[in-house]
Amino acid sequence: MEQSSSNSENPSTSVKDKYAERMKKLKELHMKRNEARQLNHKEVVEEDKRNKLPSNWEARRRRAEWILNDEKNREEASKNGEDYERVKLLNIEAAEAEKFERKKKKKNPDQGFADYEQATVRQYNRLVKNMKPDMHDYYRQRERLGEAFYGGTNTILHGLHVDKKENIDKMVDDLEKQISKREKYSRRRTHNDDADIDYINDRNMKFNKKLERFYGQYTTEIKQNLERGTAV
Repeated sequence: MEQSSSNSENPSTSVKDKYAERMKKLKELHMKRNEARQLNHKEVVEEDKRNKLPSNWEARRRRAEWILNDEKNREEASKNGEDYERVKLLNIEAAEAEKFERKKKKKNPDQGFADYEQATVRQYNRLVKNMKPDMHDYYRQRERLGEAFYGGTNTILHGLHVDKKENIDKMVDDLEKQISKREKYSRRRTHNDDADIDYINDRNMKFNKKLERFYGQYTTEIKQNLERGTAV
């Protein structure tokens, strides 16, 4: 009798164990599926964010990181009383160093400009070169803002950054210097009463001066013959 009762309990116990084991596996599968779904959704969001960024975003970010590292190494070299250019050349190969020196010698520091767009770019580069950023404040803001520091397409920058009073004063001083410098070069040219009048308005006068500047050496003799009436 005891043996038969034990045999009757064993099948039910084994069924319960199998059921519990299957439910455990099913629960694990549900957890893995939810985890995969969350990771997939996160990856889709990140991919959408990357697609909305500018095409040169990664290059700009690497360039910004390189500038930060370069400024940091320059400060360390300055504190140690070392020449940063010499220290930087010690870490590159001789061929690259010679190539860098040749490029540096060929570079023209003042290439001039041909139109207002190039003049604007030239002024922008000059202003950026003269800027001395506060790197400690830069690192502090980058840690505080996180990804919003780089300003993506979906980032709302309003209210995240507050300009300091000294930075605003510095900007105002720089703008006043630009205005005073521009006034020196934009003064009205004096009119020469003895000059020949060969124009009908100011626009035509400027055009004739431009023609004279580019083609005057070729048309001087023709113009003199026309004035004397001896032109053929």
